[in-house]
Amino acid sequence: MTRIATPPKPARPPGRWLLQDAKARFSELLRRALSEGPQHVTVHGREEVVVVAADEFRRLAGEGAGAALVAAMQASPYRDVDIEPSRAERSTVRDVEW
Repeated sequence: MTRIATPPKPARPPGRWLLQDAKARFSELLRRALSEGPQHVTVHGREEVVVVAADEFRRLAGEGAGAALVAAMQASPYRDVDIEPSRAERSTVRDVEW
């Protein structure tokens, strides 16, 4: 009997996980998200989710960015200056002949 060798599966790039592998090795997935960065999980060949560390998520979501802007504006020496937006003058409506 002749055996036919099956070709090896192509290696996935680092940080890419099949769903079944991610489920089976969840602790490793989390460790890698913390140490190596975002980990992409595919379902049926399509990238569906990315696992990131909580600090990275907060940075990306902008948590605290609004507070930093408010603090910068409050620290401004010009914070008491009133700014009035300029309004365009009303244009006159012309008559339309029928």
